[in-house]
Amino acid sequence: MQPLYDKIGASYSRTRCADAAITATLAELLAVHAEGNYLDLACGSGNYTLALAALAGTWHGVDLSETMIRQARVQRPWHKHAQDASVYWQLGTVNALPYKNAFFDGVLCTLSIHHFSNLHRAFREAYRVMRQGRIVLFTAFPKQMRGYWLCHYFPQMMKRAIAQMPTEARVTAALQSAGFEIERIVPFCVNNSLTDLFLYSGKARPEQYLDPEVRANISSFSELCSSKELASGLQRLQQDIASGAFAQVAESYRIGQGDYAYVVARKSL
Repeated sequence: MQPLYDKIGASYSRTRCADAAITATLAELLAVHAEGNYLDLACGSGNYTLALAALAGTWHGVDLSETMIRQARVQRPWHKHAQDASVYWQLGTVNALPYKNAFFDGVLCTLSIHHFSNLHRAFREAYRVMRQGRIVLFTAFPKQMRGYWLCHYFPQMMKRAIAQMPTEARVTAALQSAGFEIERIVPFCVNNSLTDLFLYSGKARPEQYLDPEVRANISSFSELCSSKELASGLQRLQQDIASGAFAQVAESYRIGQGDYAYVVARKSL
């Protein structure tokens, strides 16, 4: 079966650029340092791998998609010092990581765990390849996604997207069963300066969903939205933006528990 991002990821790095604020938070939560050796799990086009490598440490990125790894290898580093960083790319699956035991000081995974076929197995593999340190996940929980105003315009797409997203309880249970200790969960709220145009990055910039290239690099739009629902939803969204009715729709979906979350867990000696 062809990996999802081999099918939809050809232009990924044009709209899915590493966000500076998210990068800084990930570095802080991972406690990244110059002598550390780190893994970006399901690294995609390597946007955050490169951004973090520009800050500190040696980084390895692994992904199932040849298209993604190819982009990672040729992508121009977004940071002027990234070309001097130590970064290594590897094609591989999260269920059987191509690294020896106790190799890394930390593991990162951004917006990918909903694509994992077996969370428990993936987290056990992450635990195996770590010496000690933290694993940091950036994800969204179903309870958060029900507060996305996208549910108003693309209800079936969002129903499918929410159904494939692991709940907070499921994520923490899988981490704990792998041997990790949960340290904290930090909510993340979307802001207008985001440069990584993931699913709800247009929370206050609804016009960005009218751009087909932005939608092409969001798996929910590419894989879970029918052409009929897409056409209808875009038409209604465009009309509401023009009339000013969008503001009322968006306000009705504010639930106050963050749009995404960082999950931080630790492996101790």
